[in-house]
Amino acid sequence: MSESAYKKAGVDIDLAKTLLSGVKNKISKAKRPEVLAPIGGFGGLFELDLSKYDKPVMVASVDGVGTKLAVAMAMNKFDSVGHDIVNHCVNDIIVQGAQPLYFLDYIGIGKLRSPLYEHVLSGLADACKAANCALLGGETAEMPGMYGDDFDLVGSITGVVEKSKIITGEKIKPGHVAVAIASNGLHTNGYSLARHVLFEKARYDVHTELAELGGGTVGEALLKPHTCYWNAVKAMLDKEIPIDGMAHITGGGIIDNIPRILPDDVDVEFNTEALPTPPIISLIVESGGVSREEAHRVFNMGFGMVIFSPAEHAGKIKETAAEHGHDAAICGEIVPGTGKTKI
Repeated sequence: MSESAYKKAGVDIDLAKTLLSGVKNKISKAKRPEVLAPIGGFGGLFELDLSKYDKPVMVASVDGVGTKLAVAMAMNKFDSVGHDIVNHCVNDIIVQGAQPLYFLDYIGIGKLRSPLYEHVLSGLADACKAANCALLGGETAEMPGMYGDDFDLVGSITGVVEKSKIITGEKIKPGHVAVAIASNGLHTNGYSLARHVLFEKARYDVHTELAELGGGTVGEALLKPHTCYWNAVKAMLDKEIPIDGMAHITGGGIIDNIPRILPDDVDVEFNTEALPTPPIISLIVESGGVSREEAHRVFNMGFGMVIFSPAEHAGKIKETAAEHGHDAAICGEIVPGTGKTKI
């Protein structure tokens, strides 16, 4: 099939190259010294310096942005979702003590278009640079028969941690406290419920301005980028603050995510008022009549990351979080139990 026939079928194989050339400079800054190959090769090359580790363990994760992309499309704003997928993936591996090394992205789209493509890649590159994580490569798949006017954004990340320093949660015991670092909104979870409540039930649209949101629009509040906690957590690890467990509060909220790292013989008694609920989440809960229990399973409710440590180190954790621009508070204590979150 000739190229012109392929283009008539809905796929422009030259457009991606043209659009990519406009952001290559930004992408080139999202790198680390270990990267050996430039963007565009069949595979990304990353030379890990094993002399820095006795027993290096690779930590990997993959995730997507979900239906937050529908809000981005309604707003015609796409740079923030690049930050979302990088920051979500970074947070998922740092809870085990891993340093982010490199990131790969996948964009599946019905019809490739500008400036969507450049804005997404720019967001990816900026977020990777901020986390000192190399944007090693990616895949853009133009599939008009699959996605229509929509697109999907997925990312995978790889990090490394010394085996003896892996944070598993197994050391959490009575006498430990939970310190929460604040979220700035929904992050990347709960958007199907959020869109149903706000756009179908309450009849708002992305351009609706509300006093409850500080005068900003619903769309702006929904598109706040997922907070990245790596620089704060790295500083805590560099200070050798004893951290025995961390939970990234994503889908499932505090009810489902915290038990993923708790030993079977303890519970955490959680104070849900330790940090304020972001206004956009309060608006969704109140407008939708969402029950308290469901809200704490669907949304993060203001708790982006929860760190477990002996009580005497809680002050240092809060202080370090504040040094990196994050609000933090003691939100719970560990008691004997069966591995559950008790609100």
